[in-house]
Amino acid sequence: MKNLFTPNFGQIPYYLAGRVDVIEDITRALDNTPGDPNQTTILIGARGTGKTALLRTISNIADQRGWISVNTACLSGLLEDIIQQTTRKGASFLEKKEGVRFKSINVASVFGVEWEYTSGSQPNWRSRMTDILEALAEHDLGLLITIDEIDPTLDEMIQLASVYQLLAGDGRKIALLMAGLPHQVSTLLGNKSVSFLRRSAQCHLERISDADVETAFRATVDASGKEIDGSALREAVTAINGFPYMLQLVGYRSCQATGQSSEIANDAVARGTLLAAQDMRTRVLKATLDELSNADLAFLQAMLEQSGASSSSQIAHVLGKGSAHVSTYRRRLLEQGVIVETGRNRFDFALPMLRSYLPEYLESYL
Repeated sequence: MKNLFTPNFGQIPYYLAGRVDVIEDITRALDNTPGDPNQTTILIGARGTGKTALLRTISNIADQRGWISVNTACLSGLLEDIIQQTTRKGASFLEKKEGVRFKSINVASVFGVEWEYTSGSQPNWRSRMTDILEALAEHDLGLLITIDEIDPTLDEMIQLASVYQLLAGDGRKIALLMAGLPHQVSTLLGNKSVSFLRRSAQCHLERISDADVETAFRATVDASGKEIDGSALREAVTAINGFPYMLQLVGYRSCQATGQSSEIANDAVARGTLLAAQDMRTRVLKATLDELSNADLAFLQAMLEQSGASSSSQIAHVLGKGSAHVSTYRRRLLEQGVIVETGRNRFDFALPMLRSYLPEYLESYL
């Protein structure tokens, strides 16, 4: 019996829960002609909401539907990485063009192709991409570029987005799928050089319904060769609380706690939930809080005064600050995916277990 839950960041789960709509929207866009708005999509979510897994899922779908997908990290060398990945993956389709010749190489048994220009001067990135897209178009192939953890301060990210707009505007078969934390996306969209991205499809990855969690959990358990009764399953769903990363953590730890038994009982789920909570604190919650300013943390601490959702007036009273201060930090925390709006002028913690973990964090790290 194999444990099929995958709590490693970015790994595609056996059963991807709760993201059917966004997958269907982008899949239809890939089947459509250039110009479909969902061919430019930004996935927005806090850590652990499944952005990377969703990127990779859609990338695999694209590879099966007449597209070459290249997946890259938002780091220095981004543009050249896209060129190299595209030529390698499209090696069997790209053909000789006037003024250009191929130089083939073998790396780890994967045949790649490198464009080598003979005209004397090295073309810019837009020209090189245009040559590749034209060669792909001869075989009715498109190019999907996926960028994980976008960095709006990286010059190459801005250059990529700017050139992408021109290539898409020329009617090229090219699509761009990006993912990032809320504040990263907000900063990118605020850059005037790539203001067109404000018109892209923006998908906020939020809580998964309990029904979807239950379906995914049971399907993964069944495929693992184990069984789980209704009571244990309900306990697991409650602990997961709609958070994709917790689904994988609770599932993995619960399966692990069963040992050689084929049944995941309540005691295994209880043990798995305890260990998953520890993982969640160290891998997600601490990392998120470490990025916040002291004023951000003070705002969150003020929220602890309420047993449930807070209002701006309540926070202002606790902090002894004016409405402008409260509005500023409320917006910052919303953009970073730490809090979520729950109604008119009311908000609460967005991440599971953050309310219970925050006092421990504040005592230990401040």
